[in-house]
Amino acid sequence: MKIIIYQLLPRLFGNTTERPVHNGTKEQNGSGKFNDITTLALKKIKSLGVTHVWYTGVIEHATQTDYSDFGIVRDHPAVVKGRAGSPYAIKDYYDIDPDLATSPEKRRKEFLTLVERTHRAGMKVIIDFVPNHVARQYHSDVAPEGVEDLGARDNTSQAFSPTNNFYYIPGQPLHGTFDMLCGATKPYDEFPAKATGNDQFSASPSQNDWYETVKLNYGIDYLGGRTRRFTPLPDTWTKMRDILIYWAEQGIDGFRCDMAEMVPCEFWAWCLKQVKQRFPNIIFIGEVYQPTLYRDYLYRGGFDLLYDKVGLYDTLRDVTCGMQPASAITECWKSVGNIQKHMLNFLENHDEQRIASDFFIKSGLAARAALVVATCMNTNPFMLYFGQEFGEHGMDEEGFSGRDGRTTIFDYWSVETVCRWYDGGHCTLKKLSPESRQTYTFYKKVLSMATAEKSIADGLFFDLMYANYDNPGFRSDKVFAFIRKHANETVFVLANFDTVNHMTDTCVPGHAFDVLSLKEGEFKAVELLTKRQLPVTLRRDGVFTCDIPAQSAVMLKLTF
Repeated sequence: MKIIIYQLLPRLFGNTTERPVHNGTKEQNGSGKFNDITTLALKKIKSLGVTHVWYTGVIEHATQTDYSDFGIVRDHPAVVKGRAGSPYAIKDYYDIDPDLATSPEKRRKEFLTLVERTHRAGMKVIIDFVPNHVARQYHSDVAPEGVEDLGARDNTSQAFSPTNNFYYIPGQPLHGTFDMLCGATKPYDEFPAKATGNDQFSASPSQNDWYETVKLNYGIDYLGGRTRRFTPLPDTWTKMRDILIYWAEQGIDGFRCDMAEMVPCEFWAWCLKQVKQRFPNIIFIGEVYQPTLYRDYLYRGGFDLLYDKVGLYDTLRDVTCGMQPASAITECWKSVGNIQKHMLNFLENHDEQRIASDFFIKSGLAARAALVVATCMNTNPFMLYFGQEFGEHGMDEEGFSGRDGRTTIFDYWSVETVCRWYDGGHCTLKKLSPESRQTYTFYKKVLSMATAEKSIADGLFFDLMYANYDNPGFRSDKVFAFIRKHANETVFVLANFDTVNHMTDTCVPGHAFDVLSLKEGEFKAVELLTKRQLPVTLRRDGVFTCDIPAQSAVMLKLTF
């Protein structure tokens, strides 16, 4: 079965505040809740063809909101990014973010009820596991009995020790230009200073660093020649393994592992093997950006899926914006070779700019060709970001997050298109613009097809580009063509990245007939996106003619 992942920030998803205030507090702007993700909302998400929901920002993280009435130690605002705080500055691995609960004292129960609701809707649940760094004021209020806090037994006089959970700058207090940010009445006090999450081993991180986080120690001495000290087993390894097992026991089906490549592969190999022995169906998605590390983290580390960011995402973005030819997609998929099925395709996530933003291509509809390629080119899983299906612009200036084409993860805010669709819980398209409705309809067709059509979900893939580079009737700079085949069903996919329609003659080489067991003849094909019937003539090394709409695609299904 083809995996389709829907990434959703509960803090933003159900927030229906129509006019949020720039840099507003929770009281001013509100916050979405687990309970807002209703059975109806999940049913609508499922109808897109979604198989997994990634709930982002579930685990308790540092925030400027005061929850001391609920037994949660208040965070110093100087080391929190944004009023709401970053979901990747984890404050307690064993607790749930109180922003997301209708009754904060029942936050764990409300989340687990959402997990059950998601399962009943026929989808699996993914949450973040953030293994590389934690919030500066990490402290667990609800850890299981016998679980020690990170750093509880650290020898802070040593910069590095394999028995320490953190790295230290002995004898130096933490200081930096962030000290008086966010209305802090006095500087944040940390002595000795801890190394910062983005590997800054300095007592003076800058505003451009991950200054709100501290690096976890997995036994690598970064300042001592990057020597690896894994015997005896570093204390951090067992603590982090136990956290994964704890959440797997709560019914979590998968983990998206933040910045997995910043944690040694040896840890993943040791840890994931143990977790999978107990939970064989659980999946691990690694945020790894260096292609040279892909196979190590898959085959040795034990990951099931890795981000295809620097490959397919970057390429499709360039092709969509006219910065690379469509033919570049061929070299892209070739570059990952036999690990293709392990690469997670996407066009948006919380780190990337919205397709419809001014910084990308200004319209969700303008990336229809890219969507078809990303979802249908191979058996890869595909991920979409909530609001992407409506063509969300992401052009708000929310607060800590500026007008950068991204939807904030740091601020209390609402997402305009999602808010219109949510419509107080009705989950309807009525209040969306015509373009948003058109975008949604296209997404629903393509994503549903990607899971329902066996040729797309499980079939063979054949790239037609090499046979069309010298074809005068084919624009290889603007059109990408391939075949998907399963049993007696064949789908020809032609994606047009140009801003004008193309009447294209596509050559089907004899080799494709041999490899895929195609047949020559005249056929009536069903165009899957429009359900029109079209005549198609197939001949070895011959061409068939088809009109492809601008910035869209044609998917011709033939049954032999």
